[in-house]
Amino acid sequence: MTLDDISMALISLIRAGAVFRFVYCMVRLQGAEEEQAQYRKRAKNTVLFYVIAESIWQIRDIIMYYYG
Repeated sequence: MTLDDISMALISLIRAGAVFRFVYCMVRLQGAEEEQAQYRKRAKNTVLFYVIAESIWQIRDIIMYYYG
């Protein structure tokens, strides 16, 4: 198992987790009227986490290309 295999598995896990979390927050947002602000914030934070996680992996790929 190489570093690339591990990183691809981790990226897939992050993507799937972020999608499921976002869908969960959207479903709960429709059902819970008194907690809408909370689930809206959670959905926003999930998207922010996904963007940051993808950015980190892209930076890692650039560094590995440059120094590898």
